[in-house]
Amino acid sequence: MPISAQFNRPFPEQVTFFRNKLNLPTTRSGQITRDQNDAAFVVAGATKADLLADLRGAVDDAISNGQSLGEFRQQFEEIVAKRGWTGWTGEGSKAGRAWRTRLIYKTNLDTSYAAGRWQQMTDPDVVRLRPYWRYIHNTIENPRQQHQRWNNLVLRADDPWWQAHYPPNGFGCNCGVETLNERGLRRLGKDGPDAAPNDGTYESVDNTTGEVVTVPNGIQPGWDYAPGQTATERAIAARLERLDSVEATIARQHVADLVEAPLFNRFWNGEVRGEYPVAVVPPLERQVLGAESPVVLLSQESLTAHKVSHPEVRLEDYRRIQQILDEGEVYQREGEPGRMVYLSLGERLYRAALKRTSDGKKNYFLTLFIVSDEKAEREVRQKMERVR
Repeated sequence: MPISAQFNRPFPEQVTFFRNKLNLPTTRSGQITRDQNDAAFVVAGATKADLLADLRGAVDDAISNGQSLGEFRQQFEEIVAKRGWTGWTGEGSKAGRAWRTRLIYKTNLDTSYAAGRWQQMTDPDVVRLRPYWRYIHNTIENPRQQHQRWNNLVLRADDPWWQAHYPPNGFGCNCGVETLNERGLRRLGKDGPDAAPNDGTYESVDNTTGEVVTVPNGIQPGWDYAPGQTATERAIAARLERLDSVEATIARQHVADLVEAPLFNRFWNGEVRGEYPVAVVPPLERQVLGAESPVVLLSQESLTAHKVSHPEVRLEDYRRIQQILDEGEVYQREGEPGRMVYLSLGERLYRAALKRTSDGKKNYFLTLFIVSDEKAEREVRQKMERVR
């Protein structure tokens, strides 16, 4: 069933995504592209605040109340007449007005739907149960051949291919994505996910600015992004800002969700800058450290350096940081009250360290590497005082 056929069943994530946008006046098409659309509501050529607000209200009605294209067109005609908007692209003919209203209606409904689904499908609990995504080609009228070739392509939810190919992949694209578990994968006759296709790229020139951009083949310029991804990341960032104000056990669950989320894969790959929460300091160590915050942060700068000096440590190892802090032996060097060293003696021997900032407000994860028993005994057990 085409995605557009489902618009009479709005869902909270879709509505919230659209309502979190800010109205942005624009003088022409193409001023706002790619993931900038996650944050801004625009109608090309609409520059007056009252006009833009009315148009936004009509689109909101379409999304939240399931209004048809015909109902939206009627509202659009009433709004432009009331606000005296003239000269807009498509105004001069019945066909032009039909094209323009369909463009505004469908683009906003398509992208808000896709963004809401992105939020749902990247929920850590959903990813754990259904870790695969299947590309579904839905367009019947004027289908794009490249999109047809991607039909039934199955990749892991965190595969980088989705960053540029998550649909819709152009104006009028009805393609979608569904989640799959192992059983669903086998029903498709697949033993595992497919290899991400490399279809090459092409260069596109903006006729107004002259800017040249490189776009994946099969994707319309400006559509090589995942609608809703940056909105989800902003929500996660807001969530991170609140972690220091919640009780430690609640913070621990939030951090666990964030570490399992596909966003952590992007952080690992260097696609997300800044800092990322990777663990919560156990109560005893937090007391010894004198830290105000229970959260342990990993900076992109530190991670980049770690990956160069310790290439044997993988993403899966970093997802075990909380377990290392909880179960490992803990040591502290004399004269370094704000630093902890952890030695985990499970199936692999890890050496980890964290340190609080001099003002006591934050804790940073310093290093993670795999060592031999002999080295660990010599450098940790003999030279440092055991805390736990």
